[in-house]
Amino acid sequence: MGLGSLLEPGMLVRHPQKPDWGLGQVQSNIGGRVTVNFEHAGKQVIMIELIDLIPVFDLSDPS
Repeated sequence: MGLGSLLEPGMLVRHPQKPDWGLGQVQSNIGGRVTVNFEHAGKQVIMIELIDLIPVFDLSDPS
């Protein structure tokens, strides 16, 4: 089981294949479906077994 199960509402993440989406905030994590509101892509539902979202802990880190 990956990091996806640890994602909680309010956490900040980035999509590894969509850097242009910008920073995202987790809205919910239910049954492997994580709803994230991204700066430049709006609300997206991510299947966590397919995409390993990258948690962001340091906002000064552009990666």
